[in-house]
Amino acid sequence: MRLLAGFLLCCALFAQPIPVLIVDGVNNHDWRAATDFLRRTLEKTGKFRVDVSTATPPFTGWRPDFSAYRVVINNFNGGHLQDGVRWPRVVEEDLVRYLRQGGGLVNYHAANNAFLLWPEYQEIVGLLWRDKNFGPGLVVDVQRKVMVVPAGQGPQPGHGPRHDFRINVLDRKHPITRSLPAFWQHRGEQLTHGQHGPPGSMGELHVLTYAWSKDSQRNEPLDWVRRYGRGRVYTTMLGHTWKNEANPNFLVPEFQQLLVQGVEWAATGRVSSP
Repeated sequence: MRLLAGFLLCCALFAQPIPVLIVDGVNNHDWRAATDFLRRTLEKTGKFRVDVSTATPPFTGWRPDFSAYRVVINNFNGGHLQDGVRWPRVVEEDLVRYLRQGGGLVNYHAANNAFLLWPEYQEIVGLLWRDKNFGPGLVVDVQRKVMVVPAGQGPQPGHGPRHDFRINVLDRKHPITRSLPAFWQHRGEQLTHGQHGPPGSMGELHVLTYAWSKDSQRNEPLDWVRRYGRGRVYTTMLGHTWKNEANPNFLVPEFQQLLVQGVEWAATGRVSSP
């Protein structure tokens, strides 16, 4: 009976929804539309319990308790320039500590643009919207091998207008992508190119998906993962929003599945059945 009770208790604990915190409040994109999409997409699976922490300057009294959540989704972009909006230093330190102790982080679309002057954030994300002289970049060659582009080479970061394009899964064995098709047609998305990271970080970054950019004429990484301390970090460049625009990218089922599985992996290190 004790073994049965213990088994049932473990099952009950495992069935508890994963607590998720979305951080938003500043973004050059329509962060309200993105947060609403993220919350609805996650909650409809029954796997997640989602809270939102909206941060606006001067951040008086704002200090979310990251430790109360299995994963944090960053939908905050304070700008990629020297005068970009920073979080209070104590909150930045909280996030770094949370990740080093085993927490999960999902960087959503323009969140990889943020915090130019926060060194730890560069290491956490690994590949960011940065000047090409900031550090090396990555591309996927015709043999589907990830190649390092030395600092100073390749295009500056950018993207063309929304359009449809094919997303290719590079690693079909990773928990986030193994149940997805080898490729799918993505709708109404901006395809970001020319991302760069801090020197020495490219070998620790694992690319999951890529797409051919008609602007850079290269295969550009779109989704990747890396470890930071004991924590797991998943970044997606998909999910673009502008104010007063439709978001057909939100309706693509493969994107929804990719996002759900990325959040679950960042939270737990595994992915249950889709």
